[in-house]
Amino acid sequence: MKSFVVADPDKCIGCGTCMAACSEAHKKVGLQSHPRLTVVKHDNATAPVMCRHCEDAPCAAVCPVQAISKQADRVVLNESLCVGCTLCAVACPFGAIAFDGSRPIAMANSYDTYIPSTPRSSNPSTSISSTFGQDILAWEPGVKSIAVKCDLCGFREEGPACAQVCPTQAIVLIDENKVMKARHSKRENAADRAVSVKCGAVNK
Repeated sequence: MKSFVVADPDKCIGCGTCMAACSEAHKKVGLQSHPRLTVVKHDNATAPVMCRHCEDAPCAAVCPVQAISKQADRVVLNESLCVGCTLCAVACPFGAIAFDGSRPIAMANSYDTYIPSTPRSSNPSTSISSTFGQDILAWEPGVKSIAVKCDLCGFREEGPACAQVCPTQAIVLIDENKVMKARHSKRENAADRAVSVKCGAVNK
């Protein structure tokens, strides 16, 4: 059973607190600081756009380096593997994948481990930069733009930071228990409506 976060546009006030909390939570563990959700406004309503952790996950299906995979109840992205090709963002039906270029804290001291041929660790005379003015093949996770997507704050015992800090409780985490309760409630409502219709027909 998948889990995901949803937002109620009737409760959302567009304050952006969820974005700030998301950014801060991920920055603390050395991941991209770019928020995994974006508050958007449409007419008179506001709500954050966020990953739904799709069952078939088209983003994972198109990733050429398998940086995106399904794990337990969520779809996660390995930022160290991402090459910034943007195919996942194109495939996402919700527009929930963004790209950012801030260097993750955990990788700040591993520059040469990832890209031994970057300008900092290579001989300028043999670097592509000496020919083209810049090293177009150089890449470092988080410095050259890579994908960022919701991971449901799997590293936090408290759960998604966005849901925890929302001042109006507009954002909620949907899991198996909540889905089962919603399903049961819909069935009861449908049964009640059917009984009401039948009773009304009999009375006529």
